[in-house]
Amino acid sequence: MDIQEIMRFLPHRYPLLLIDRVLELEPRQRILCVKNVTFNEPHFQGHFPDYPLMPGVLMVEAIAQAGGALLLREYPNRDSMLMVFTGIDDAKFRRPVTPGDQLKIEVTVVNWRSRAVKMRGVATVDGKIACEATVTCQIVPRPGAKPAETTPAATEKPTTSLPEAAV
Repeated sequence: MDIQEIMRFLPHRYPLLLIDRVLELEPRQRILCVKNVTFNEPHFQGHFPDYPLMPGVLMVEAIAQAGGALLLREYPNRDSMLMVFTGIDDAKFRRPVTPGDQLKIEVTVVNWRSRAVKMRGVATVDGKIACEATVTCQIVPRPGAKPAETTPAATEKPTTSLPEAAV
């Protein structure tokens, strides 16, 4: 999967889209993604000015996004759904990730229920573990989203409680 296809599955966009490519995918089981870490990313301005390090929380987020790319493919109504964190366990940060590194993120499903998934993620640089964590996520309706069959047609006038002149 290239970045265009990833963006069809994930709602994230710059500056928080943290996977660049999917290298391998086994539906409902496993995914391997790549994040190319560049100095142009906004968090490096303050983390840290003299020693730029990718924040650990962003590595965990990259694990969750990789899991999201695996998970959301299974939902035909994914445009009206969001995947949200419900837990992060056993997060460990083993080595720094700096600009120029290529982070490989492998996520394996531990347990998959209808709307909740527990996944184990490992992020490596040059084959060495940089971060690992178990994340649990849940699929929830996107606020304001309506199922496709009940969404008003584009030609219908939206309803509002405001006077006509205020609309």
